[in-house]
Amino acid sequence: MPREYPGTAPRPGAATQFVDAYLPALLAQAHELLSSEFHAVAAQHGLAPSEWRVLATLASGEPTSIGRLAQVVVMKQPTVTRLLDRMEATGHVQRVPHDGDRRITLVSITQRGLELTEKLVPLAREHEERVLATVGARRASALKDTLLLLIGQRRDV
Repeated sequence: MPREYPGTAPRPGAATQFVDAYLPALLAQAHELLSSEFHAVAAQHGLAPSEWRVLATLASGEPTSIGRLAQVVVMKQPTVTRLLDRMEATGHVQRVPHDGDRRITLVSITQRGLELTEKLVPLAREHEERVLATVGARRASALKDTLLLLIGQRRDV
């Protein structure tokens, strides 16, 4: 018998399927539903979802390796490299050599990219607050903590 989760009753008449409680499927659905709302905001500012994720990652101003960017934005490194080509052409990011290791290229946000990100981060925070308000602060915090734990554990594998 499938496990029932509070507040997640299946639609009337819907057959309970494996994916209804399979974590990767639930995460993918949640990501799509929640992200698409904010991606529309990013698009109004001329950014594709992947460009927004790169800029948000670089918003601290700290140069980041392409490998680390690929992890955070959940893309393959060659795809990130092509994305950075486009973002460099639009003046949002720049690549800089690593001081201690010539094999590593770092990416930093430009002033133009930072100005755009400074407009979008507050909007992203507002979006997140609206979404998480529906589950309450305690559940939202527990969800984030659990996801960070899972991500950390899987990266170490």
